[in-house]
Amino acid sequence: MDSDRLRDLLNRIRQGEMEVEEALEVLRHLPFEDLGFAKVDHHRNLRIGGPEVVFCPGKSPEQVREIVARLAQYSHNVMATRANEEVYREILKVSADAVYHSEARMVIARPKPMEKVGEVAVVSAGTSDEPVAQEAALTAETLGSHVVRLFDVGVAGIHRLLAHREVLLRANAVVVVAGMEGALASVVGGLVSRPVIAVPTSVGYGASLNGLAALLSMLNSCVPWVSVVNIDNGFGAGYQAHLINRLCVERR
Repeated sequence: MDSDRLRDLLNRIRQGEMEVEEALEVLRHLPFEDLGFAKVDHHRNLRIGGPEVVFCPGKSPEQVREIVARLAQYSHNVMATRANEEVYREILKVSADAVYHSEARMVIARPKPMEKVGEVAVVSAGTSDEPVAQEAALTAETLGSHVVRLFDVGVAGIHRLLAHREVLLRANAVVVVAGMEGALASVVGGLVSRPVIAVPTSVGYGASLNGLAALLSMLNSCVPWVSVVNIDNGFGAGYQAHLINRLCVERR
């Protein structure tokens, strides 16, 4: 947003020509910052309650650094997903306090602790699914949800899951991460009356087809409150779970 338009908005508010709520509505739809190689959306925080997230693959470390630098001027807890060590080193140049979560492959720039609300449960079938599960959990936590992790509770040892049934019942949303045949999502869905977000992973032997078998299994779940994100998309599942959780908290 250019300074002249911002000054005009502030003057109209001061003179009683515009209500604060009306000005906020204008701000929700204002332009982005054009870096040439990327158009940075500085108003996403205002529109949806969280800053733009940087997906690192396909971008050079230097490009990621510049995008993060711009976002961090106005926002805390800027997430860079699917990041590696090289990207992290570049981000440190513009956010010295940035934190790299290697298992989740995520960098949090300009981190700031925030009060966690509600509850999201992130459930993973096996240890091999944990990187995707951690991505989901960290995403929801960074956005402001309280997250409970229930890892390595797959259907081959179902008693491990049933031991945590109370946790599942009190969560506002449940993320279920599983590879192989992806059966865990339907099992969890049968236990709770909450939205279940299923994440198929690319974990499994040959016939799992890099997660396609789990994806199709989850899409064909007989539990109607199970929704499905793309293969290995822990970030998308964590974001959706946070939004559901936030709505539950706001409406109480």
